[in-house]
Amino acid sequence: MTPRIDVASPPRADAPSTLGAMVLDSARRHSGVALQFQRHGRPAYISYSELGTISSEIARGLMSLGIESGDRVAILGLTSAQWTLAEWGALCAGAVLTPIYHTNSPEECAYVLEHSGSRLIFCENADQAAKVAAVREGLPELEHVVMLDAASEEGISLDHLRRLGAEVPPAAVEERLAALEPGDLATLVYTSGTTGPPKGCMLSHENFLATTKMYAEQLNFRESHSMYQFLPLAHVLARIAEAVALTVGARVIYWAGDSTKIIEELALTGPTHFPAVPRIYEKIHGAVTTSVAESPAAQRALFSWALRAGGRTRPALRAGELPGVLDDLRFRLANRLVLDRVRSLFGANLEMAIVGAAPIARELLEFFDACGVLVLEGYGLTESCAAATVNTLDAVKLGSVGKPLPGTEVAIAPDGEVMLRGPHVFQGYYRDPEATAATLSADGWLLTGDLGRLDTEGFLHITGRKKDLIITSSGKNVTPVNIESLLRDSRYIAEAVVYGDNRPYLVAVVTLEPDQDAKLTDPDERRAVIQDEVDAVNAKLARIEQIKRFAILDHEFSQASGELTPTLKVKRAVVYAKYADVFDRLYAG
Repeated sequence: MTPRIDVASPPRADAPSTLGAMVLDSARRHSGVALQFQRHGRPAYISYSELGTISSEIARGLMSLGIESGDRVAILGLTSAQWTLAEWGALCAGAVLTPIYHTNSPEECAYVLEHSGSRLIFCENADQAAKVAAVREGLPELEHVVMLDAASEEGISLDHLRRLGAEVPPAAVEERLAALEPGDLATLVYTSGTTGPPKGCMLSHENFLATTKMYAEQLNFRESHSMYQFLPLAHVLARIAEAVALTVGARVIYWAGDSTKIIEELALTGPTHFPAVPRIYEKIHGAVTTSVAESPAAQRALFSWALRAGGRTRPALRAGELPGVLDDLRFRLANRLVLDRVRSLFGANLEMAIVGAAPIARELLEFFDACGVLVLEGYGLTESCAAATVNTLDAVKLGSVGKPLPGTEVAIAPDGEVMLRGPHVFQGYYRDPEATAATLSADGWLLTGDLGRLDTEGFLHITGRKKDLIITSSGKNVTPVNIESLLRDSRYIAEAVVYGDNRPYLVAVVTLEPDQDAKLTDPDERRAVIQDEVDAVNAKLARIEQIKRFAILDHEFSQASGELTPTLKVKRAVVYAKYADVFDRLYAG
């Protein structure tokens, strides 16, 4: 085992010890806008003072319905300001929050509700409430439905819940929060289930607050900052990002709910911070490179020249080195003519772009960095409350997932597995002691299932997943995720899944970006274009890692068809099973 890295920092003496107390403390300490969102097509705002008032009213409304401390309260819906209000209201009531992905089927909702024993659920709208209604008979513990929008036959409205709380004195909230302990369960976060049924990760108030403190300190988040929020709040990364913003008094800017308008909204709202998953950066990169490829030759040459200028100068500037006169002149000219246009896609105020939840190609990071957008990659699991390591403005190494966050211990097991320990590591899987014992060691190490290495400077590099490792018929070990990431870097390829366990060579199935697929109408041309992209990737790989054959699917992967998780990660086992005949044919010819 390699030596662990342990960076600790003392806690704030007067810091709140539970999440509900934290949001009420923030409401008292900060002024200005806490939440910004769209209402009827126009900007709407909730101040910090209002956030505290509404959270307390919702908490008291839940108490009036009989929700006790420790009871499970679920939320089913898209990321929105209303979702956040329900979240903090439930936490102020001492409830255990249980998020459910808005893309879940009725049966998947039923699993989480039944397994968690939820007594109440907040539903975004009638469509989400209909999912619950379809399985309600099998959920005897579920007593209440509250609608985040207008009341319906399925449940009361959020406003009505707040009015019910008028009969409960405000002091009841403080009393309930005072009775909670930092180690008490705060939230049950169900994994997205890339393999098997979801497991409920038990995260305590201490877990959540320790993680929030780690990120706030390391990323230097401040009251003057703002964060664009579109990630699903059912995923712990989105909730941690939100908690960091609210702890320091920053503004959370919510998307309007349309994924096709994320880039448009970024430019319009101008956040300082943008956390996202790799797929979003891949789409931005694809849109830029497609636009360039369709430009006249002179513009294509200018773009390539500008990228080279940015690629030479940006790393030197980050290292504190002043470029030479000629390089400085080239860089300034490249910015004015080309690079500023790419940066403008992220809005006028961007200070930090963050990526996590899945691997991202180093080439993609280098592209954005050359354009002046430094995308900081981090690493964490639901089981570690989305925390482990992160690159920062002061310590960045593209291609790594950064150095350990303060208070995090990182070690590499003899077989290469990354292990984590610290106050952010979860308490175990709810109602699943066997899975807990297999994941948490007796001395508190979280066995992540990821393979990685620590370099001499303390940066962690993730090299793959243990369970995804492909062993060819010749006994060679291959990590598919890195190959797939390189393939997705193509402006033509939306997704790629590599296959080859116990086979003589690797093959892949790919899906195409819809706009490119529409242009490549001739099958032979489409095949030739993708072959060129595969060849370009193969040139970067060792022979054993190269893709010998591939198939192009005639549709994209989707959450609805079960091929993607809500955070847009491919469910490898599902794809392997669903397209087994396609993979077999690639070896038959």
